[in-house]
Amino acid sequence: MAEAGLDYGERTHTYNSRLAQELGAWADTQTGGDAIHEALYRAYFVNAINISDIDALIAIAESVGLDSGAARTVLTERSFSTKVDDDWARSREVGVTGVPTFYANDLAVVGCQPYETLEKFVKHLLAEKNRVS
Repeated sequence: MAEAGLDYGERTHTYNSRLAQELGAWADTQTGGDAIHEALYRAYFVNAINISDIDALIAIAESVGLDSGAARTVLTERSFSTKVDDDWARSREVGVTGVPTFYANDLAVVGCQPYETLEKFVKHLLAEKNRVS
C-alpha cells in the first residue's frame, strides 16, 4: 500500500463488513452517496474503525452528508440486505473469489495484482472492443 502511495493504517482486528455493504448500497441511492465508499475505506483500512458497529456506520454516513436518521433505519431494518445478497449471488455467478476483482466481458483479474497485469487486462479489453467495433 505504501509503495502505491495509498493510506493504510495498522489494523489489529478484522470486522464483518456486511452492514457497511448494506449502508453503501443505500448510499448509492442517495444524492452524493457515492462518497460513502471512500469514507468506509478510510474508516476501516486507515483508521481501524469497527465497520460492523451501527453507531460507527451512522457517524461515517453523517460525515459525508447523508441523513443519520435514514442511515440508522436502513441498518436496523436491514432494508438493503436483499440488494447485497443479490450482489453476492452475482459475484459468485461470475467467479469472484477474492477482493479486489476486476471484471469485464466475462474476464476477471482476481486479487491485488501488479500494475502490469492490470494494464494488460485493460489493453486486452480495449483491443477486443476495437476488434468488435
